[in-house]
Amino acid sequence: MTDYKSIYKDKVKSVEELLKLIRDNDVIFVAQAGAEPMPLLEKLHLLKKYGTKNVELQNCLPIGNYEFTNNPIYKENIFVNSWFFTSALRKAQRNGNATFTPQHAHIAVWKKLSAIQGRRKIVFCTCSPMDKHGYLSLSISNIYEKELIDNGALIFCEVNPNYPRTFGDNLINVKDVEVIVESNRKVPEINLAPYTEVDRKIGRYIADLVEDGSTIQLGVGNIPNAVAAELRSKKHLGIHTEMFTESMVDLIECGAVDNSQKGFFNERSVCAFAFGNKKLYDFLDDNPSVLFKSGSWVNDPYVIGHNNKFVSINASLEIDLTGQCCSESIGSIQYTGTGGQADTVIGSQKSKGGKSIIAMHSTTEIKDKDGSRKTISKISPFLKQGSIVSLSRNDVDYVVTENGVAWLRGLSVKDRVEALINIAHPDFRDKLRFEAKKNYIW
Repeated sequence: MTDYKSIYKDKVKSVEELLKLIRDNDVIFVAQAGAEPMPLLEKLHLLKKYGTKNVELQNCLPIGNYEFTNNPIYKENIFVNSWFFTSALRKAQRNGNATFTPQHAHIAVWKKLSAIQGRRKIVFCTCSPMDKHGYLSLSISNIYEKELIDNGALIFCEVNPNYPRTFGDNLINVKDVEVIVESNRKVPEINLAPYTEVDRKIGRYIADLVEDGSTIQLGVGNIPNAVAAELRSKKHLGIHTEMFTESMVDLIECGAVDNSQKGFFNERSVCAFAFGNKKLYDFLDDNPSVLFKSGSWVNDPYVIGHNNKFVSINASLEIDLTGQCCSESIGSIQYTGTGGQADTVIGSQKSKGGKSIIAMHSTTEIKDKDGSRKTISKISPFLKQGSIVSLSRNDVDYVVTENGVAWLRGLSVKDRVEALINIAHPDFRDKLRFEAKKNYIW
């Protein structure tokens, strides 16, 4: 019988011992969001002390704020590439410590592996404790971790008993782990964002579009939380989503979600990662009804299309009058990332009875040149100069604001203009019509 406990014990090291195993030119992939191994990252700047250079760190939706991202003196030792920006990375980019990696979630790993051929790959991950058969669970993130491991990446992991043990394609054997650091820190949490009456109105419009028996994908934030609250009266919903959230637990517990009519992985919720609070993590622990599959599979539009009535619900920062969506930048400034938005939107088009919904407030406030605040329309004749088109107008289906629903499916530019103006804030509609006519947007 294999003595897994001895194998495990032999691989346990301190953080400093682990960092000394990193070589020049290594590429480190860090587990996503709440699964990032913070004890490793908090001391990663020590690579400068050890003389290690040209290490590339690839992450996505990081939640920590680390010395190696904040201080420009470390950028020759560790430089950060990210698939999804946060406030810490926006600051790091300004300091010259980070840059953005454009991607669609379902092919991000394949593209990255093509770009780093010949370099050693390492996965920094956080696992729940080993079972009696020698297996550790990747816990709350499998967005790209297991796919990288299957492609030869070394496993440098934090093992933490506070992380939930989850199921899916996310188990690794201790024999395959390079080094283990033990910890007992709390799992990072985020609480449900409170939503306004405007968010509630948008949520109601969206809920009206979701039929009983639909398979849903939701993100996180004010509007998704409002949508989830309005979906509680629905029946036989299913879940196939990149991110699993507390609001989905609520939908399961109230009976709105039973995964009975998905037509694909019935009786199971499918996700790639989870992020939320203790209620969410307690629900996920040892729960075989939630499957953590690789992001390249979960977000594959072909796979998504196997679900019945798949409804993707995503947000955007700005949309032009032809339907182009900027969902990740403010002008030329990278703000977040594409994530799985295009994947789920295109996947919905392949699903029988599928729909995709872009949700947004019709207006926002910005600071004017003189420092005063002014209200602008988020539906614009043109996207701001330098804006990134996250979602092509070819793929936009429904657009929802607090003023109603625009169904763009199959519409000409002329008809799209009118549909989008009708859900813009009334104060901006005449100006939008004027600009459309002036610039021949028809």
